[in-house]
Amino acid sequence: MSNNQKKQLSPVQQEYQDIQKQREIKRPVVKNCIKAFLIGGLICLIGQVIQNFYIYYFDFTDQTAGNPTVGTLIFIAMLLTGFGVYDRIAQFGGAGTAVPVTGFGNAIISAAIEHRTEGYVLGVGGNMFKLAGSVIVFGVFSAFVIALIKTILIQWGGL
Repeated sequence: MSNNQKKQLSPVQQEYQDIQKQREIKRPVVKNCIKAFLIGGLICLIGQVIQNFYIYYFDFTDQTAGNPTVGTLIFIAMLLTGFGVYDRIAQFGGAGTAVPVTGFGNAIISAAIEHRTEGYVLGVGGNMFKLAGSVIVFGVFSAFVIALIKTILIQWGGL
């Protein structure tokens, strides 16, 4: 809290802030970052193994193996979420499980599982796509902006 904000607090509020600061649990930031890095890296390693599997056994190219690899990772994350395993992995790995595409699959299926008692259409379908819709819209908009920037740079920059 900045000094200006602290000056505006009453003495009781300032005392409360001091007590809260003393009792706040210190988070092991470096340890959490290392765990997130390792778990995220492991997920990416698994993704690379799956991509190599598609390239070697199904004659995909590097370009065409990406989509089935992403689909497979999302499917695996959804299965692990359904069995309750992904939540334990996420508890340990933190952001390392949320950042890769598996975090997207986990978020979608978690919403579906949570709202299944409300029915398949309004419960599962309606709540499952609340997150997916915003992610897809953001992805499409970001792709448009990047393509626009690239087009402008190619036209004016001669890249």
